[in-house]
Amino acid sequence: MQALVIGEALVDIVQRPGQETAVYPGGSPANVAIGLARLGRTVQLLTWLGEDEHGDLVREHLEASRVQLAHGAQRAPRTSSAVATIAPDGSATYEFDLEIDYPSHVLAEEAAVIHLGSIGAVLEPGGSKAVALAAAAKDRCTLTYDPNLRPSIMGEPDDVRATVSRITALSDVVKVSDEDLAWLEPGRDPLEVAQEWATTGPALVVVTLGSQGSLAVSAQGAQVHIPAPAVVVADTVGAGDSFMGGLIDWLWSANLLGSGTHAAIAALSADELAALLTTAARIAAITVSRPGANPPTRLELDGSP
Repeated sequence: MQALVIGEALVDIVQRPGQETAVYPGGSPANVAIGLARLGRTVQLLTWLGEDEHGDLVREHLEASRVQLAHGAQRAPRTSSAVATIAPDGSATYEFDLEIDYPSHVLAEEAAVIHLGSIGAVLEPGGSKAVALAAAAKDRCTLTYDPNLRPSIMGEPDDVRATVSRITALSDVVKVSDEDLAWLEPGRDPLEVAQEWATTGPALVVVTLGSQGSLAVSAQGAQVHIPAPAVVVADTVGAGDSFMGGLIDWLWSANLLGSGTHAAIAALSADELAALLTTAARIAAITVSRPGANPPTRLELDGSP
């Protein structure tokens, strides 16, 4: 099987207190693709890069983890960037210089899952193309989605709420952070929103809660909450992306990707959901224990406590 990840790949210009500015390859969907590839999965990334110094840095980073770039992905006028400012507690805020579009793409016969994420799913002209490609493949692929909302480039909640709702309803698995929900649905309880979203189309909705762990709600009403693993945090860059990759990886191992798996995902028991969340949390914990979006390999994961 193969995964197709659609979305932005860019450079993170990271500013840490008392340290020199550093430049790293990044982008939420690109991080998901790398996370899956490092776990031994076959992954193709449909993105929008320039043939410039930053584009070469991103491409080499992807190739080092054996992520395949989709044909035509390096036709952008320039490679996008994000300035990531790291606070003393390790949290990150972002400011973007980003343009996203996609070349025409023919989905591989082996594709069993399509992941949509973040800016590349909503910013035009690329957003509509990404959603259309995913919608056309819904009968043969599992669709996963992480809104990973970025107010500094997406505008106001009302500007993206309809698009997020449309992609959520289209998707089989949705992962969203409590921070995203606090911005998109202010004042509402994350569990309440997850329960509501699970009635609109997804088989499963997962909410990450930072230091409070994560929760999952299935379309059939099962729900579970697990605490976060104890870990010394270097920073949180890429944590949610690693968690998302972990969700896909668990479903991959459980043979729950591809045509006809929606009902089986919706029917996961509370124990199975706990196992799913625990695996994803372990992967994210390894990532936050070291600087930057640096998800673990399969060997690192299997060797971790």
